[in-house]
Amino acid sequence: MRTPTTVLIDRPYAPLQKRPLPAGRPRAWYIMHNRRLKAMRLAIALLDSGVYAPSYATDKRIRHTAEVIGIRPPSSATCTMVRTLMRKRH
Repeated sequence: MRTPTTVLIDRPYAPLQKRPLPAGRPRAWYIMHNRRLKAMRLAIALLDSGVYAPSYATDKRIRHTAEVIGIRPPSSATCTMVRTLMRKRH
């Protein structure tokens, strides 16, 4: 039986080339869109580092992961969204 190991992130996150967002949407749409993108990046980084359960993804751990991959610390709402993304099963 294989024992679980922690995978360290060995290089900084390199985002894909950005495209302009569609014009004419309400400001709240842009805020939510960017929050979702950040939450997805953080959820992927947490999964890559060995955090598979949302209960282990505390705000402190999520914020530390953001620091490690080089993005701004997330708000509490974004941390909640990260845990929600990790909880989804399809």
